[in-house]
Amino acid sequence: MAQKKISAARYLRHLWNSQDLRRKILITLLILAIFRVAANVPAPGVDADVLAAFRGQSSSTGGTLFNFLDLLSGGTISSFSLLAMGVYPYITAQIILQLLVPIIPALQRRMEDDPREGRKWMEKWTYYLAVPMAALSAIGQIQLFNQFASQALGGQLIVQFNLFDSKLWLPSLTTLLAMTGGTMFAIWLGELISEYGIRGQGLSLVIFAGIVAQMPSNIGSLMSDEQNRWFLLGFTLVIILLTIFAIVYVQQGRRNVPVMYPGRRVGSRMSMPVKGTLPLMVNLAGMIPLIFASALLQFPVIISSYFARSETLWVKAATDWIQANLGGTGAFYWILYFIMVVSFTFFYTTVLFDQQNYGDNLKRMGAQIPGINRGAPTQKYLKRVQSLITLPGAVFLGVVAIMPFLITLLLQSLNIGTAGASGLFLASSSGLLIVVGVVRDTFMNIEAEMKVHGYEDTLLVK
Repeated sequence: MAQKKISAARYLRHLWNSQDLRRKILITLLILAIFRVAANVPAPGVDADVLAAFRGQSSSTGGTLFNFLDLLSGGTISSFSLLAMGVYPYITAQIILQLLVPIIPALQRRMEDDPREGRKWMEKWTYYLAVPMAALSAIGQIQLFNQFASQALGGQLIVQFNLFDSKLWLPSLTTLLAMTGGTMFAIWLGELISEYGIRGQGLSLVIFAGIVAQMPSNIGSLMSDEQNRWFLLGFTLVIILLTIFAIVYVQQGRRNVPVMYPGRRVGSRMSMPVKGTLPLMVNLAGMIPLIFASALLQFPVIISSYFARSETLWVKAATDWIQANLGGTGAFYWILYFIMVVSFTFFYTTVLFDQQNYGDNLKRMGAQIPGINRGAPTQKYLKRVQSLITLPGAVFLGVVAIMPFLITLLLQSLNIGTAGASGLFLASSSGLLIVVGVVRDTFMNIEAEMKVHGYEDTLLVK
């Protein structure tokens, strides 16, 4: 039965009339509400006065590292809540294991011999690895922001945090366990959404909810600039609309490789071979390169915070250089960020593409790309095509990553202040890439669920 395009009101009515879909959507909204409530519960030992002063100073000076971390965590860092790390330790653990699979032959054989059991193994060890990753991230964040607060305000954000002090180890351990537990709680909420709510979208929706929750405060900070508020608002809206269009255009980009599938035997007759296509995505890596590159750039800053008070001259000089150049405020940081995003896009795309193993899969089905031998030559050809179409996707991700810096340079050249708009600049690039991707995937999942329930109408133009 052919699909027909219907109005949004009728589509929503179909959606609400399905008891199963209505229940899943309500469960998803309830869990997201619980996440937002938990995101405002401060971690133990936080000095509220120092946090308020530090947050105000970071917003007024447009501290890029602080604003970027706050954006991706959904505002939990600005309140230094139990969920200050969000679900990113889990995502980092997932990336690490995916990168280890092609490197370690035993892991690669496990994934190839029994993909179903391999996925179960991957999920189990991702949870195991997420716990120490969350603990290390908590220690790093506390040390980093304690140092920032000490330099800027002369106080400590987390009061009396020292795991190696005989008098302070217990409250320090309490703070560490609470923040680690908060991360695992956020991951658990995401898994509940995937199981009982909108299937497969749990962690993505948790990140999405955090970013969207930041929008009102970002608009408020932009409107605080009385002199340029309307220009900045209009300029930012135009940038957001153009960015959304570019993201959708690139994310939907495909290269359809022609494939000949063998005909079927019907009784004593053999049907003709069937022409088909194998779609290869322009941006196969998605948002992962931005997250991975930002995590690696934060790592030296976090490590250097441990040596900020060193009395050795060369150590102190190296620490100052790292914090000055990798703290997210200079051109060096953004150039390095662009290079790393482009490089990681190619690297991560290669890892994901090799795991698909199109050459052997097409050979087992008897399919063939015209003019290309089956098996290894097919895989080599497809890998070359994927690399060529990944180039514009990688450059696009790099431009999205450094867009706040480019916009800031543009406005500064026009003698327009950008402190109040820094949050929205970040939201118009990296945050929007996540938001648009999550909305698109969620909509497609709901469409699939509606087809299962017998609704053939759609909002998409076919």
